[in-house]
Amino acid sequence: MQTQPLAYRARPTTLDEIIGQTHLVGPGAVLRKMVETNHYTSLILYGDSGIGKTTIAHVLGASFGLNTFTFNASTDSKANLKAVIEQARHYGALLIVDEIHRMKKDIQDYLLPHVESGLIIMIGLTTNNPYHSVNAAIRSRAHVYKLHPIPHDTLVGYLETLIARYSDEITATFSPEVLDYIARISNREIRAAINRLELLNHTFPGESIQLSQAEHILQKPSLTLDKDEDNYYNVLSAFQKSIRGSDVDASLHYLARLIAMEDLDSILRRLSVIAYEDVGLANPSVFTKTEAAAQACLRVGFPEARIILSALVIDLALSPKSNTACAAIDKALKDLEDGKMGKIPNHLINIENFEDKTPYLYPHSYPNHVVAQRYMPDELVGTRYYEGAETGQYEAALKARNKALKKILDSE
Repeated sequence: MQTQPLAYRARPTTLDEIIGQTHLVGPGAVLRKMVETNHYTSLILYGDSGIGKTTIAHVLGASFGLNTFTFNASTDSKANLKAVIEQARHYGALLIVDEIHRMKKDIQDYLLPHVESGLIIMIGLTTNNPYHSVNAAIRSRAHVYKLHPIPHDTLVGYLETLIARYSDEITATFSPEVLDYIARISNREIRAAINRLELLNHTFPGESIQLSQAEHILQKPSLTLDKDEDNYYNVLSAFQKSIRGSDVDASLHYLARLIAMEDLDSILRRLSVIAYEDVGLANPSVFTKTEAAAQACLRVGFPEARIILSALVIDLALSPKSNTACAAIDKALKDLEDGKMGKIPNHLINIENFEDKTPYLYPHSYPNHVVAQRYMPDELVGTRYYEGAETGQYEAALKARNKALKKILDSE
């Protein structure tokens, strides 16, 4: 009886067998050139799960002819790494670091000098974008390459090749529509597709598998929504951008994908951001609606929370939009970063000093509770951060009031 999964046994052993990554391993591509010229260098490979990062790393290890070791940055200790370094001292080694974005600082500090000296050739693997998640000290010592998702037709063709290659054990017959279904619900992950193919073969040995049978056994697609991976944050990003773009149907689609993960806290946090960043002052009633919806969702939980979320997302997506509040504070922060700060006017300071101090004018003592006096530092007089918009009645009124107030304040 065969105990090793087919996905493990079918793993490529040469660059020629790797699919979907021609830009890295095809003729004239960088990794193939690296093997052909016998030139080793440290790498970081990133991309979705199940598309070949680990496989490429092991193929390169075999091609380089170096002792190859694996290290999981999440679970392995510094002692494990020291053992690898000791074995590498005389002959060098290739170290495959899985989940490199999770590497602890003390382990990183120990490893980097050996990478820099060339004693260790490191291939880091991550599903996250390393430009956001991997420490710059590690990135600076490695070349970063992204793996592409496997094209649907390429994955279907690979499954057909696999069936022919293992015809002695894959006795079931798979129609094109069944293979298409397997590839589609596997979200272009090679490993997931092979596992599903193997499951169907074990379930219906020697039979001609119908699409209805495949749907019954496999039941639902791989959502590829690991909360620790980039794909999850890509869905959150698409969710916010769809609401920002006022596409209510796309917003609901991405909401459904997030609900499937049942990570209510992340959904509510993102909706709070959307309410203030994207709808903003164009419809400030959504601020209290979002808070009320969040409390209701936390009170009832899933599955009922889906109804509350749907109502809120529809409201946010169809509301008028304004990012003037976000843009205003970003401009103010940019001035601060650029050193545009200035001295606070004396009349705004409570503590006595030895400088001449113009009396502070108390606005509530004047008509309409406003009086002409300077509030900005000298260096920033005349600076405008808030630029009103007219995308909603409320902000249109704010814009008009701001214009009237500036006439009074600027007359100082």
